[in-house]
Amino acid sequence: MDESFGKKEKLKSKIVIDSLFAEGNSVKKYPLRLVYLPLENSSENVNKVAVSVPKRSFKRAVDRIKLKRLMREAYRKNKYLVTSNLYKNYALMFIYTGRDIWNYAELLRSSEELLKRFVEQEKMKDHEKDIL
Repeated sequence: MDESFGKKEKLKSKIVIDSLFAEGNSVKKYPLRLVYLPLENSSENVNKVAVSVPKRSFKRAVDRIKLKRLMREAYRKNKYLVTSNLYKNYALMFIYTGRDIWNYAELLRSSEELLKRFVEQEKMKDHEKDIL
């Protein structure tokens, strides 16, 4: 199982990010929100991931950077939930919605629940498409 989070997995395209917020779906598990969109014409076989912490909630840059680092690590440890259960590629944006700084263990648990909900939701959509 590959637990890396390399350069190819990072979501950087402004076009994809704009379409992600315009057309994407979301799943919530406090203090995280996941906005996702299936990637149609992806040349690489990887999910593209980005993290965001709002400046409105955390004025100090060190707090925002710390939370982003913890969120990336939590995704890196739990990404097997997405890669082993779903066969499409997705653009994923994790947004921190809480007002307090959570520690790593709580964020890891929350991101695991969030990714499980995401996988369950996408499997239901695929199942509904198969029925119709």
